[in-house]
Amino acid sequence: MNDRPSGARLPASPRPRGDARVSIRDVAALAGVSIGTVSNTINRPERVRRLTREAVERAIAELGFVPNQQARVLTGASSQVIGLVVLDILSPFFMEVASAVERAANEAGHMMILCDSENSIAKQAGLLQMLAAQRVRGVLVTPASADVRIAREAPASERPQIVFLDFKDSAQHCSVSVNHVAGARRAVAHLLGLGHERVAFVGGSRVLHQFDQRLRGAVEAVVAAGLDPATALVEEPVSSIGIRDGMLAAERLLARGVPSAIFCGNDMLAFGVYRGLAAAGVRVPEDVALVGYDDITFAADWIVPLTSVRQPVDELGYRAAHLLFDHSSGDPGHVHQQVVLQPELVVRASSDPSAR
Repeated sequence: MNDRPSGARLPASPRPRGDARVSIRDVAALAGVSIGTVSNTINRPERVRRLTREAVERAIAELGFVPNQQARVLTGASSQVIGLVVLDILSPFFMEVASAVERAANEAGHMMILCDSENSIAKQAGLLQMLAAQRVRGVLVTPASADVRIAREAPASERPQIVFLDFKDSAQHCSVSVNHVAGARRAVAHLLGLGHERVAFVGGSRVLHQFDQRLRGAVEAVVAAGLDPATALVEEPVSSIGIRDGMLAAERLLARGVPSAIFCGNDMLAFGVYRGLAAAGVRVPEDVALVGYDDITFAADWIVPLTSVRQPVDELGYRAAHLLFDHSSGDPGHVHQQVVLQPELVVRASSDPSAR
């Protein structure tokens, strides 16, 4: 264990504060200790006596020294960087998730790298390889497909520690997901309970595998109500998940005869559907009841406050980050967990005029 005499004064700073060329050797010289002591203070502080550690920390602060993350990992210390790979960084839902993950990372003294797979399996594979090359501690992934072989079968050098976010795999992996089947079932049961006999679902598993689960929940609600899904449920697929896609879906539904109720795979699609209906003079909720999914921050402040299935977004991101810390800790006693969170239906004026 390294130490230095208590109360010893630090020598003059060998280089100006914040100089990009400041090295660990400069820190050691200023603190009056060995390079190994500085390294231990950064990577294994429990091995260094308090007074020595405080002297090194003062030197680091005075010089503005920033440890080299990759060099730090090569010493055997755990990385302080995690990755987050989402499907669409323009989505308010994923931005809220990222905010929760970053908060958890900051509390743990870590940093987060946010990556956008653009819902592409090929780009997702490249991002995981890149993050592995950066020696991150681990990665939270919302997979671009239900086919997650990249996370199971990639060589160890290309496969960082992974926790799935908003996706439940098998007991072989940690995951935090939401019961989308239950969420959609509640949404459609709500519409049927208001007397609607035909419901359109705007979504499609070709875009998001979560939409497939939401469609399954919609079918279950229709069957539970004693109706035939072939006639009571209209599927309207989309090519993406934004407002423009919702507007185009509304145009197609209007051309064929729009049902009296529409359930959308996410809130952005619902906003687009609303605009498409409004442009055609169709009123929400007087002519068509409208329900979204996610309950993003401004759903309650939409032109007509939007009924939506609220995902526990903050809990989703926060718990996933902590599960990743546990999974990547190297603890041989770690047990993989598959956490499933429950959504809730928030009824507003877009589906039920009485909710005004």
